[in-house]
Amino acid sequence: MKQKTVVLGVIGADVHAVGNKILAYAFEQAGLKVINLGVMVSQREFINAALESDASVIAVSSLYGHGEIDCRGLREKCAEAGLGGVRLYAGGNLVVGKTDFAEVERVFREMGFDRVYPPGTPPETTIADMLADLA
Repeated sequence: MKQKTVVLGVIGADVHAVGNKILAYAFEQAGLKVINLGVMVSQREFINAALESDASVIAVSSLYGHGEIDCRGLREKCAEAGLGGVRLYAGGNLVVGKTDFAEVERVFREMGFDRVYPPGTPPETTIADMLADLA
């Protein structure tokens, strides 16, 4: 079976790197190939890396609260680039202020994200979902 590729990064002007490194390590330990773009990643960089690597998943993290703004339109841009089948995951502190996570998840699902995770989600949860989605 071909190893599945995940493009991982912290979107927008966010510079929170620790969680990104933890996720990259955990995903690799689970047998996934990880293209880690690091921090301050644009939508275009995610898309280009997914195209170049034939990625199955784009995993976007954001901790500075502007994830909703930074992620808006990503699904449409993926489709335009020929990545209509790529799975989109988002996690972290995705919005500013105290918003019920069910509402955050609803907004991201409407934006075309397949999986949405609140702050503090263990990597094992995401990995289990990813392996199930890619089976």
